[in-house]
Amino acid sequence: MMLAIGTAMANDGYQKAGGLAVYHGIVPAPVVRGHPSGHPESTMHGGPGTAPHQQHLVVAVFDDQTGARVQNASVSATISGLGHVGQQTIQLEPMKIENTITYGGFVTLSGNDRYAIAVEITVPGRSRPISVTFSSDHVQ
Repeated sequence: MMLAIGTAMANDGYQKAGGLAVYHGIVPAPVVRGHPSGHPESTMHGGPGTAPHQQHLVVAVFDDQTGARVQNASVSATISGLGHVGQQTIQLEPMKIENTITYGGFVTLSGNDRYAIAVEITVPGRSRPISVTFSSDHVQ
């Protein structure tokens, strides 16, 4: 399998690799659950579910040179605790909010840990996927 053209690790929610600028954020699922039933975010990704410690992972992708939002990518995230404990991979779905596309999905961060979030982005017309890795401290 062909891996990343560039890899980075940071805590600030922003990385550049392979000509892309990638932002990530994590929102507790109860925030999403709080939307009214008719709100589009209340049902995205099949809804937030009720599992404890569920989070909504959001990734925005831009062309680093032009600043144009990348709206046609395939984006996945592999999340794991220290030592790759509890590793899980999810496909992040496109989300259209205010006429912009970001990618998101629900993930469970089940304990106090520093999580690695490896995001893989495949953009049509590019020869290889781009990979960036973020870290996120989760405290219950």
